Amino acid sequence: MPLRDSLIMFVLIALSGFADSLGFVYAARIWQKDALSWANLAKCALGWGVGIALYVFALRFMARLGMTSAEIQTAVWFAMTIIGVVIFSGRYFGWPRLEQIVAALVLAGLGWLLVRTGG
Repeated sequence: MPLRDSLIMFVLIALSGFADSLGFVYAARIWQKDALSWANLAKCALGWGVGIALYVFALRFMARLGMTSAEIQTAVWFAMTIIGVVIFSGRYFGWPRLEQIVAALVLAGLGWLLVRTGG
């Protein structure tokens, strides 16, 4: 069942990362007008709440797959979260080319670590 566990883990961690990334996108808007935006605070909290719940469930499948180190678990979550922030903020393509390349290299580096360390 490693293939099934891998698929479930990937879906859960992707959903977790995307929910957390929405939390980060809304968090950036909480104080933009020098006043607390309750709507953005609520959206932020909801994103993070859903994200951490999905992350906890994803950990079960990571453990089944032998991915038990906190470094690897966090790196997988971080990669999904940063991809989500880039997607949901909608500003990646407005970045200068060098920053786009660096961002891609950072994600490639995380992928490298995941493959080479194996959890």
